[in-house]
Amino acid sequence: MSEKWLTVAKVVNTHGIRGELKILSQTDFAETRFAPGSKLLMQNEESGASLEVKVVSSRANKNVYILKLEGFTDINAVEKYKGWVLKVSSANQEELDEGEYYYHEIIGCRVVTEEGEELGTISEILSPGANDVWVVDRPKGASSKQVLLPVIDEVLIQVDTKEKLVTVRLMEGLI
Repeated sequence: MSEKWLTVAKVVNTHGIRGELKILSQTDFAETRFAPGSKLLMQNEESGASLEVKVVSSRANKNVYILKLEGFTDINAVEKYKGWVLKVSSANQEELDEGEYYYHEIIGCRVVTEEGEELGTISEILSPGANDVWVVDRPKGASSKQVLLPVIDEVLIQVDTKEKLVTVRLMEGLI
């Protein structure tokens, strides 16, 4: 697979007896990704096994989506796919507005202050409420293990996804 695939959901369970799956969405574009006719790659990340699937129908149900996939007509046909992930080709990414980024573009970026001090590397993105928080793993020997950076204009000065570099202005109390 030379093409890059991005995870958009995880299969968490079956639903009913007609071959539907409960999936936990990991995308901001669920309506597009799980629309009837959408093609996805269903993959077992442990074994590497995968198959292309086509969405017949989908509906939101509490905090999950219920998907019906083409060719799967009963619970026995979908039972083995619990724990698999659904992926979309990076060629099918949605265009983002200025100042918006995909998680995969941010994770792994180096973080430096406007004075040039190296803070570490972004390892995770949290979404606790009003704004996202980028978790920065500090280099070995640093006094704290992680820095939690709020994703707000007062902190972020520049985000360069091509160079994988984020420049920040530290507010009092962040470290």
